[in-house]
Amino acid sequence: MNLVSSLAHATRPALRLVAAATLLGILPTHAADKFTYLTNWYAQAEHGGFYQAQATGLYSKAGLDVTIKMGGPQVNLMQLLVAGQADCIMGYDVQTMKAWEQGIQAVTVAAAFQKDPAVIIAHPDVKKFEDLKSRTILVGSAGMVTYWPWVKTKYGLTDAQMRPYTFNIQPFLADKNIAQQGYLASEPYSIEKQGGIKPSVFLLSDLGWPPYATTIVCTADTVKNKPKQVAAFVKASMEGWKSYLTGDPSPANALIKKDNPNMTDDLIANGIAKMKEVGMVFGGDAARQGIGVITDARMKQTYDMMVTHKLLDPSKVDVKKTYTTQFVQNLKVMP
Repeated sequence: MNLVSSLAHATRPALRLVAAATLLGILPTHAADKFTYLTNWYAQAEHGGFYQAQATGLYSKAGLDVTIKMGGPQVNLMQLLVAGQADCIMGYDVQTMKAWEQGIQAVTVAAAFQKDPAVIIAHPDVKKFEDLKSRTILVGSAGMVTYWPWVKTKYGLTDAQMRPYTFNIQPFLADKNIAQQGYLASEPYSIEKQGGIKPSVFLLSDLGWPPYATTIVCTADTVKNKPKQVAAFVKASMEGWKSYLTGDPSPANALIKKDNPNMTDDLIANGIAKMKEVGMVFGGDAARQGIGVITDARMKQTYDMMVTHKLLDPSKVDVKKTYTTQFVQNLKVMP
């Protein structure tokens, strides 16, 4: 036996073992792609679909090794996105369009929330939004440059009645003449628990406020260079939202409480109930076109609103560059 035939003979058993192992699924076929998603706040029910996809293996099944990182009050999401600290971030249309004005090419690729959860909260005697003309309204710094110019014009409110909101509900509880901003599943619940009153809650999106929320935003480079990974993340995330709101949410809730020990079961349950009640994820265009959908018409509506209220310089921002429908138009993860 010559050297060549000897080597071939010697390697046959090893090759057979490799083949057998591959058939049995013992050997790895392909390493999962690492993918980091940065949320906009501490872990909560409003992030549940992403945590559900993580907890139930939907990301792994899609070939992704996903890391979910929490945002917070001192976290500049856009800055970290541009610095490459995250593949995508949890965004908001107004913020993303403003980023282009500053030269940051941030692209919305999907919208988990068809409605922005921003609300104005008033005392129970306020029956309709127009009644707020006689009230003091507490608005946060971000609200002053997003929804406040819109709501002020639409309902005839004035800057003279607006005061800064310091993320403290005590002024509201102490003064029946005060209304304040909040988020649907947060401040109204705290007011009810601490103050013993059921406040009037006005969801701005139900009044015509157009932006999507809890979006997936990536850089234009990531969309161009990692389209398979972005597509996989979007699909698995929307499957996660469907599972979280129609199935057993406990896998996600365990991860939420691990990341944010201050989150309680009752707060999570309230968040889930409110999202279902108002059609946050399953409503609007998602009911017909699938979870996560974004449309040209809706994006133009937000863009036009921002231009009208001088929140955006149209000479610096091409609305069609601020988003893409390529990852959601044929996704069809139906509620």
